[in-house]
Amino acid sequence: MLRENTLEKYLQRLLTGERSACRAVIEETLRCGVPANNVYMDIIWPIMVEIDNLYSQNKIDSAQKAFATRINRTIVDQLQNKLPRKPQKSKKIVVCSSPEQQAELGGQMVTDLFESDGWEARFLGGDVNKDDILAFVHSYKPDILLLYGIGAKAAPEVRKLIDSIKTVNARPDMKIMLSGGVFDRADGLWEEIGADLYAETAAEAVRIASADASDIYKPQRTIKRRKTQQAKVTETMRPITSA
Repeated sequence: MLRENTLEKYLQRLLTGERSACRAVIEETLRCGVPANNVYMDIIWPIMVEIDNLYSQNKIDSAQKAFATRINRTIVDQLQNKLPRKPQKSKKIVVCSSPEQQAELGGQMVTDLFESDGWEARFLGGDVNKDDILAFVHSYKPDILLLYGIGAKAAPEVRKLIDSIKTVNARPDMKIMLSGGVFDRADGLWEEIGADLYAETAAEAVRIASADASDIYKPQRTIKRRKTQQAKVTETMRPITSA
């Protein structure tokens, strides 16, 4: 259990760029018996969310956001080997992210927690194009493709990627999961865009991925239904456009 004011203390040190002080807060937390995976989810993850909120509200500047993210990444790298390891599950996941630093950190943390849970995981980061993702998925044959931290401008490309995967149907049993980014802010967009699963946090992603199929909400939309709906919208708009 976290000590009182741990989050506040860590955030203060983070926003002033005090690397050694940030490490000291994490080391003290570990000495108190908090396991590394809880540090991921109870300190680093909520602080990442808070950093994004503060930046979007213009309460911190780009420099503070940048060095806060870099310090968090350094600490996550150090914590990785301290994560508990469950027996191998013979399941694979591929994680991709937005190229933005904060999103890449979130994708890295998701990947680490899946490995901790016994999954074989590959983190491709945010600089891999659609064709290379498709090729890697085809060769690696994962059970889940997780896309993390995608922004609103990139959402159409994610839709194209999902449609390409489902159209080719090379991996009919593979599930596509979305998390973070615009999908945290736009309720139901993950379903509309054609994904199979959605998770708000890394811990939830692991839980949903490991759950029985009968316990998981199944989205109702398909590529065909989305195209039909779009055709109806276009038809409705024609009189307005021609007026």
